[in-house]
Amino acid sequence: MSRSWEAHADLVVVGSGVAGLTAALAAQAAGLRVLVVSKGDVDDSSTAWAQGGIAVVGAEALAAGDTVEDHVRDTLAAGGGLCDEAAVRSVVAAGGAAVERLVVRGAHFDTNPDGTSARTREGGHSFRRVVHAGGDATGAEVQRALVAATAGAVGRVAATAGAVGRVAATAGAGLAVLERHTATRVLLGPDGSVHGLAVLDAGGATGVLHAPVVLLATGGLGHLYSATTNPDVATGDGVALALAAGALVSDLEFVQFHPTVLFATGGAGQRPLVTEAVRGEGAVLVDLDGRSVTAGVHPLGDLAPRDVVAGAITARMRAAGTDHVLLDARALTGFAGRFPTVHAACAEVGLDPSTDLVPVAPAAHYSCGGVVTDLHGRTTVVGLLAAGEVARTGLHGANRLASNSLLEGLVLGERAAVVALGRVVEVGRVEAGDPGAPAVPTADRAALQELMTDRASLGRDADGLAHAAGVLAGAPHRTPVDRRGVEDATLTTVARALVAAATARTESRGCHLRTDHPAAREALRRSTTLRLDPEGTPVLVETVGAAA
Repeated sequence: MSRSWEAHADLVVVGSGVAGLTAALAAQAAGLRVLVVSKGDVDDSSTAWAQGGIAVVGAEALAAGDTVEDHVRDTLAAGGGLCDEAAVRSVVAAGGAAVERLVVRGAHFDTNPDGTSARTREGGHSFRRVVHAGGDATGAEVQRALVAATAGAVGRVAATAGAVGRVAATAGAGLAVLERHTATRVLLGPDGSVHGLAVLDAGGATGVLHAPVVLLATGGLGHLYSATTNPDVATGDGVALALAAGALVSDLEFVQFHPTVLFATGGAGQRPLVTEAVRGEGAVLVDLDGRSVTAGVHPLGDLAPRDVVAGAITARMRAAGTDHVLLDARALTGFAGRFPTVHAACAEVGLDPSTDLVPVAPAAHYSCGGVVTDLHGRTTVVGLLAAGEVARTGLHGANRLASNSLLEGLVLGERAAVVALGRVVEVGRVEAGDPGAPAVPTADRAALQELMTDRASLGRDADGLAHAAGVLAGAPHRTPVDRRGVEDATLTTVARALVAAATARTESRGCHLRTDHPAAREALRRSTTLRLDPEGTPVLVETVGAAA
């Protein structure tokens, strides 16, 4: 497929959440020409839906007795033995400065009456170190602040090919956002390094963005499943783009299911999250008979790490033959003021958490694995970077500690911008060739989501995974021509990779639960890494590393 229009930049950022916009702003400040590609509006990202907060040991947490080492220890404990300790320590130690920079960019966090930061405790944390905004609307405030910081220098282009002149002009001035543009392929030069990105605009025309650096900041893959906390944009785009470019991915089998999503019979697609900060303030989980769900399961009870709580809920539902449990928050005072987002979601279905038990169940939430990167966002393909949920840095291991996600996006977004600057200084301007548009396996989305929910969600086994692999292998090949088609192909590629990784991990660890292998195995305390073979099939590899 030949190009219909083109533009040049130093850095192309795919995604407009915390990692992407942080990187774009830092890169622009360093003098780079930056293009941000957003599938929807610039405001559309998983970041905007994050409720709980940012886990960070700042000065006030230190004064209260918390330490960076405590945060490191909690992260390692939650990660099921697969965290990279050096990565954990590096990201956690950088958190305080990263949040301070976010405040400078205009973010406002909740405070106590005496002016100190309001901090809460979430599952797996030993201290109240989670700062939050708007009660339970931290992600929305982070997104607002970053978009506002971008607005002074940004050109928002929602356009088709006719607007390419504005794209080029604005990018030359520093920063532009291409809204309603879908990334289709990372374009490589003869030496295998990044030379640009192919996109489809809203009118279906193909654009080529020439750049020596592409940063994937596309968020997660929640829409592999029938029910998820993720917005519609979370279809695993960055993982598929990286695989097609030859990069390695790792730990894809570790998909964190949030324990408490507002339950509704037949509810599918994006479902309202009930932040675990509600449990941090004293709410408890009970089954339909009023018995504690987590008693005797973990010393932290309802504040155990997410994989433990989600597993306990799933086990109780199976034993009782029910499809949900209940969250009892009736003892909390001022619920509507502290958790306005949760309160509003409950009100929409006729519930008041101050007087009613809230029905909840687990749903797909966060991908702990992703594109293999180092601690500066470099992947195994030169010029291709990844940051945020799409990346696997080693911070999360087999299970993410609550509220470490926005933290990671802030830290790695800043670092990726530094790498981008070095790459641009080294190679200067590049030219990408015409993008190819090969036919790729593309399953029906609803059928794929049902398949993954039934066979590759909480509680997997060899037979179910083999069935899923067989169905996915038989997906027809199609050439995507619009956003929906690109997403369907992406979901198929990522589902095949996830199933391959889950099949190889014959143990239960973190948020990967195998009913036929319920115990962890020391021999498998290592990451499962994959690439695509020449036929486009995910295959296991041994090497985990990143390109300079």
